[in-house]
Amino acid sequence: MGLFDTTQLGLEQALSGAALRQRAIANNIANANTAGFKRSDVDFHSALQSAFGSPDAQSRLKNLSFSAQQDTSTSTRLDGNNVDIDTEMANLSENSLEYQSLITISRSRMQMLQIAMGTRTA
Repeated sequence: MGLFDTTQLGLEQALSGAALRQRAIANNIANANTAGFKRSDVDFHSALQSAFGSPDAQSRLKNLSFSAQQDTSTSTRLDGNNVDIDTEMANLSENSLEYQSLITISRSRMQMLQIAMGTRTA
């Protein structure tokens, strides 16, 4: 058994997915007034759920990758742009909170390991 378990690998991948999603949302906001621009999003939650649900979760988590998917199914404006700034701002806030929560959990797990190894006191 390695030092980092499946949960730690999942946390690391979730952080990676949330960071990529943050960049996609920021790009959507930056292009809110660009004619023909189509918004993108990263659905890392379903990929993580699938990896955790598999019998070889640790291996699947190690090899997991995420990518932004463009939403071409909608067009909210006449110029072809489908960015709704209110939705994007809500997504940005939600994703930021999730990222901060993941950081807090990861930091707590590292502190527990340091305490267990005797390199840090409680």
